Amino acid sequence: MIDAHIHLEQYDADALEHMLPALATEGVHGLIAVSMNLASCIRTKELVRKAPGLIKPAYGYHPEQPLPAEAELAMLLSFIEEHSADMAAIGEIGLPYYSRAEALERGGPFVMEPYIRLLDTMLGLAARLGKPVVLHAVYEDALTACELLDKHGIRNAHFHWFKGPEEAVLRMIERGYYISFTPDIVYEPEIQALARRYPPELVMAETDGPWPFEGPFAGRLTNPAMIRDVAAAWGALHGYPPAQAEALLSANTARFYRLHKGAGSTE
Repeated sequence: MIDAHIHLEQYDADALEHMLPALATEGVHGLIAVSMNLASCIRTKELVRKAPGLIKPAYGYHPEQPLPAEAELAMLLSFIEEHSADMAAIGEIGLPYYSRAEALERGGPFVMEPYIRLLDTMLGLAARLGKPVVLHAVYEDALTACELLDKHGIRNAHFHWFKGPEEAVLRMIERGYYISFTPDIVYEPEIQALARRYPPELVMAETDGPWPFEGPFAGRLTNPAMIRDVAAAWGALHGYPPAQAEALLSANTARFYRLHKGAGSTE
């Protein structure tokens, strides 16, 4: 299988030393490693050099953090252009739903326009480079992201760990955007309901590691092998046996990220 979204550079070195060599025996042959900012992109690139057949990088700026200074953004955009031939996508990019919600709950201000401009810039670069995008855009922010995707004519969009209103779901299905499910599909009814109705050909499995999970995963370090649990839970909702569910989700991921044999693909 292929983990469609993991923050690999956020694991400590000891954890990676034990985790990565074991993945093949656990049925995981590809990782889409997303990045948070310029420093994160550089760390991700270093990891790719250690396991180029396993790790496929995505470079971007995660929205749930303060905006980058102009100099850092310029360097990041230059980095992405320089390494575009070797990356699977631009990501993680998107809009700061949780940061905004926390600020508003505290009674403080939160200005969205600069984040929208940043996403617009990143999507413009993705369109110019012909790269897929990995999106952090949940709830009402998904509709704003859809507007910007339309503006730039982007169809290769992956909304990771998506939750959102019916209007956004319908629009995303109509556009053929992909979503991915994390291990919380095992125990979250809201996620299971979305999984039942989203077209199977537009679905992938992810861990978003090292983000921790609850239910049967409580207290465990998030491991890419958990995508097999995702596949089993998703397959059960659609009547697929685990092996067929794994094959379908892996093929979807390989197709979306344009992976080939030897690069973690089943194609």
